[in-house]
Amino acid sequence: MSFDAHTVSFAVLEKSAYVRFSVLALSSIFFLVDPFAALPTFLAVTAGADAHRRRKMAWKASVTALVVLSAFAVAGQYIFRMFGITLPAFEIAGGIILLLIGLDMLEAKRSPTQESTEETTEAAQKEDAGIVPLGIPMLAGPGSITSVMVLVGQAQTKWQMVAILMSIFITAAICYLVLGNSDRVARAMGDTGVRILVRIMGLLLVALAVQYFVNGLVDLGVIAKP
Repeated sequence: MSFDAHTVSFAVLEKSAYVRFSVLALSSIFFLVDPFAALPTFLAVTAGADAHRRRKMAWKASVTALVVLSAFAVAGQYIFRMFGITLPAFEIAGGIILLLIGLDMLEAKRSPTQESTEETTEAAQKEDAGIVPLGIPMLAGPGSITSVMVLVGQAQTKWQMVAILMSIFITAAICYLVLGNSDRVARAMGDTGVRILVRIMGLLLVALAVQYFVNGLVDLGVIAKP
C-alpha cells in the first residue's frame, strides 16, 4: 500500500494543536497591527525624509510595538487577576473592538481606534514620530493589545506563550520590512493593491471578532459549544 508523504505531513500539521494555536496567534496579531494599512500615514509622516531616516523611524515604531505587545503578553495573567477580569468578559469585549476595526478595514480605511486624525496631524509635525504615535497607538493600539490579552488568557502551556511572543516578534519584523521600505512597497502594490489587501484582512478580522464573541458566550454557558 502506497501513501503520499506530503498529504500525511499536512494532515499531521493540520491536527497539531501547536500549529493551530500558532497560526491563530500570528494571524490575529498581524491583522490588528496591519502595517500595510499604516503605509499611507507613514508616508505622509516621513514625507521629505531620506531613506535612512525613514528606516530609522520604521525601526523605532516596530521596536516600540514589539516592547509594548510583549509587555502585555508577559503581564497579561497578572492584569486579569489584579482587576478581577475573566477571560469570557475580555473575549466578548475584544470581539466588539475587533469587529469595529474590521468593519472600518472592509472600507479600506484605518479605524479611529487605531489612528485618529489628530494623531496623524501631530505625527506629521513631529521631528521624530517613531515611538509616538507611529509605534503606539498606530501599530500597538487597543485592538492589537486586546488580541494579545485574549490569547494570553487562552494560553495554558509554556509553548503557547512562546507562540504568542514569537508571533509578536514576527509581526514587528514584518512591520520594519514594510515600513522601512514603504516607498518601494507602495509603488509595487499601488493604492488599489493596498486597499484590496486591507479589505481582505478586514474580512478575516471580522470573522475572528465573531469567533472571539462566540467563545466568550460559550465560556459563560450562554450558548452550547458548536
